[in-house]
Amino acid sequence: MNPVNVSIVGLPGALVLWLLAVVAFGVFAYRIRQLVGLLRQGRYEDRFDRPGKRLAHALKNVLLQPRIFNERAIGLPHFLIFWGFVLYATCFNWGLARGLFPFLPIPFPDEVRPVLLFLELFSVIVLIALVVALARRLFYPPPYLHLSMDANLILLFIGLLMLSTLFGSGFRIVAGQATASGWAPIGSRLAAAFASVPKETAASLATAMWWLHMTVVLAFLVYLPYSKHLHLLASPFNVFFSQSVTRPAGDLGVRGAKEDFTAGAARWQELTWKQLLGGFSCAECGRCDRSCPATTAGSPLQPQQMIHKIKEHMVHTGLAPKNGDHELKLIGDVLTEAEIWACTMCMSCMNRCAVWNEHVPLLVALRRHLVSQGLVQRTVQDMLGNLQRYGNSFGKSDRMRARWTQTAGLKIKDARKEAVEYLWFVGDYASYDPRCESITRTTAKVFAQAGLDFGLLYEAERNAGNDVRRVGEEGLFEMLRDKNQQALGKAQFKKIVTTDPHSYHTLKNEYPWNGNRPEVQHYTEVLHGLSQADKLPLKRKLAGRVTYHDPCYLGRYNGVYDAPREVLRALGLEVVEMPRNRERSFCCGAGGGRIWMEDTEKIQERPAENRIREAVALPGVPTFVVACPKDLAMFRDAVKTTGNEGKLVVKDLAELVAEAME
Repeated sequence: MNPVNVSIVGLPGALVLWLLAVVAFGVFAYRIRQLVGLLRQGRYEDRFDRPGKRLAHALKNVLLQPRIFNERAIGLPHFLIFWGFVLYATCFNWGLARGLFPFLPIPFPDEVRPVLLFLELFSVIVLIALVVALARRLFYPPPYLHLSMDANLILLFIGLLMLSTLFGSGFRIVAGQATASGWAPIGSRLAAAFASVPKETAASLATAMWWLHMTVVLAFLVYLPYSKHLHLLASPFNVFFSQSVTRPAGDLGVRGAKEDFTAGAARWQELTWKQLLGGFSCAECGRCDRSCPATTAGSPLQPQQMIHKIKEHMVHTGLAPKNGDHELKLIGDVLTEAEIWACTMCMSCMNRCAVWNEHVPLLVALRRHLVSQGLVQRTVQDMLGNLQRYGNSFGKSDRMRARWTQTAGLKIKDARKEAVEYLWFVGDYASYDPRCESITRTTAKVFAQAGLDFGLLYEAERNAGNDVRRVGEEGLFEMLRDKNQQALGKAQFKKIVTTDPHSYHTLKNEYPWNGNRPEVQHYTEVLHGLSQADKLPLKRKLAGRVTYHDPCYLGRYNGVYDAPREVLRALGLEVVEMPRNRERSFCCGAGGGRIWMEDTEKIQERPAENRIREAVALPGVPTFVVACPKDLAMFRDAVKTTGNEGKLVVKDLAELVAEAME
């Protein structure tokens, strides 16, 4: 029996279906038009390059959803629920077309046996996944998971779709409209349970299940663009337009911009359309908050809430009728300055986000506005002044930059005067910070003993500009970049090596180089290459267990994970991984200019202290290995403040290599 050939409140079923479909799709289209209109008010940004590569990226990350599985407890259930949604959306449209256009020579989906089998089996799987998801939300919610009736209502909708499919199959068998068989394993069992139901009643119930199914989907269609599950529609586009497809991770450039972005954003209309799209795409799952060092420390910043608040502000001010009331300010009323400054720019939020939102560029846009208005801490103002005047954040003379060479016992080449294979871009902390100078001298000796042909820029080197740019001072970054490139243009070298991951990322990915980009390597990559070529003159094997911390700008930003670990193993050491390692590594808290800022809000525990406690908990691991000057400074201080002196020693990788060379 065709379920459309019935009378509903005195109207033909076909007419009722047409009315429901027209209203539902009409309301849906109206809301989508409103939301797209909001996005069009954002600043223009070109995200349409490399469409083939973008499509491949979207297909992989939307259909397979690899990032969903970075939390195992809910990864598989969510994956199954998603595919249940896709399957039933497809069959719904198929069944709707068949119902609206009865002259089409096609059967209903459940009249095709393989489709029926798949629908029934998947219904059971999705129902199990729904129970797991609901139990997690009600009894074991992870921190920062956004709990709302909205999400529970969606779970109810999906559950009704699954149950109406299964019960509809069973009632059709009882009514004699289908036969019990292996193609309907669940329906056959339900039919056996309802065998006493009269055929006429069963036929009516089967029809009712079909209408329930169609009505729920149409109701879901109307509700979807007004709910948090708008991300089901927006996130595939968000993934397609992701910057990571065609640009380096965490890229801060705005391509195809028709206006100057250096002044930042003070209103939501001054963000780009892609940054605004992130609000519609957010699944409110809390993955970004759970991985954020600022959130973990107890600071005001919660990346998920930041995205959510911007979206709510945009929708309210963009769609609500203007009544002359005072309009809330994006910075000050919606977001606080403390939230914006709390970020370390570690990119953990972006790395964990299943819908590929881009929190870091958005925060930098907001910081640029604050900097342009002078709304920065005094310590940051002093740092920016030092960089502008001296070219380094310490406010020291540029002639003191290479003072450490005087006690290194080495004659290091000046790459501006004689050709070298490697130009060593040392960086501010490795050059000036007393806690790091001895490591810099040790690294130089390791390079020399390994026969590396290297030299320096000496006083011509300036801060690379990584943290300056992420503070929001784009103009100062460009000045430092240009001075460095001018100095590098006068030097004779083949490759660049640096011990600072922040400088490494900026030199490698954010300097234009005018088509003559040199190979930029981190010193751990150079040491690994020397080890592979048997050019490290190791005199002895070291023994013991160590753990290694992945720096944000070496790991998440640039994917360098194996080189430092292989060097440690080549020294004879056993590498014991911390629970959070590689792309899940926890930030030390120094990035994004935070190393120059004071905590203005009461925090629970600094990120570096949190990380040290994690390392101390590893059994039989007395050594914490780092490969970043800022990490060395932050973690050695954290060992003291956590009272773990004597339990854990923080060492740079170069120190261990030097020990093996003795």
